Amino acid sequence: MLIAFYIVAALAVASAFNILILRSPVYCALSLVGCFFLLGIIFILLNNEFVAVVQVLIYAGAIMVLFLFVIMLLNLRPDSSPRSLKFGIAKILGIGLTVGILAQLIGVFGSSAAKLGPMGEYSAQRVTEEGSLEIVAELMLTEYVLPFEIISILLMVSIMGAVVLAKKRPPPEEEESQP
Repeated sequence: MLIAFYIVAALAVASAFNILILRSPVYCALSLVGCFFLLGIIFILLNNEFVAVVQVLIYAGAIMVLFLFVIMLLNLRPDSSPRSLKFGIAKILGIGLTVGILAQLIGVFGSSAAKLGPMGEYSAQRVTEEGSLEIVAELMLTEYVLPFEIISILLMVSIMGAVVLAKKRPPPEEEESQP
């Protein structure tokens, strides 16, 4: 089981890396779909079938279809200029942020609390008693309803913004000079 996890995790990282290096926006979106499917497989390996199905249906299905529509509306083309390797402030900041996040993840996974599971001992008892679907539904509709709704509004606004950006504007009419 551990070997299968490492293989799928390596494929997911490779797919995520393809998102960064590919030039075509459509190929990047397809690599993201592959990464979402591989994450679904990881959830299945963790015995959380509900989250795996939600991962594939919502992210790989619905969200990626929206991404592809936005890419088509914006009529993005691959960048024709070669990518520069100059390190600007944004790249240095991004590398620093990535190193900081990785250091925190290593610290979290090395702690004794990580050995209890994602939510500790109490939630492990609740999962075996009630089932994980009930817990996810209860938390999403009670404690996390505000972030859930904010994310849905954010997605709607971003799609509307993409449509506004993609909308073709008529060329300005030339004013005729009157004698």
